[in-house]
Amino acid sequence: MSALSVFLMVIAILCLIIGFLGCIVPALPGVPLSFVALLLLHFSGVATFSWQFLLILGLIVVLIQVLDFLIPMWGTKYFGGGRLGSIGCIVGTFIGMFFLPFGIFIGPFVGAVIGEILDGKNTNDALRTGLGSFIGFVTGLFLKLIISVGAIIIFVYKCL
Repeated sequence: MSALSVFLMVIAILCLIIGFLGCIVPALPGVPLSFVALLLLHFSGVATFSWQFLLILGLIVVLIQVLDFLIPMWGTKYFGGGRLGSIGCIVGTFIGMFFLPFGIFIGPFVGAVIGEILDGKNTNDALRTGLGSFIGFVTGLFLKLIISVGAIIIFVYKCL
């Protein structure tokens, strides 16, 4: 194995680790880093993938990234939330990043609830909206974890 291949493999492993952590920490681009890890594995020469596989996986990564922003807002709206509830969900997610590990789970809920209360909704309706944003957030987290864990499994399988 050449020095370049070893270097690419080390960077790929770091991308997998940070990619996995990025599924939980929104500031890190988890799914794209997991994809980059597989690209690095491909270009290292240790394992190769078909261009169709890489293209389809790349499209899935883009789709997951878009859905990761939309799903919590859809959850908020599905459970009766309005514009301020959706904005609160986004703000709560951002603020929650500063209070890891639990803030990232509680932030979207609290943000949506506060947004709905500021919009004049009663407490029960605001809590229901907060639940919707939380369910949406957890759904997005689950989708990101599927892709990142899948990338880890593929990486290990191809390297063995």
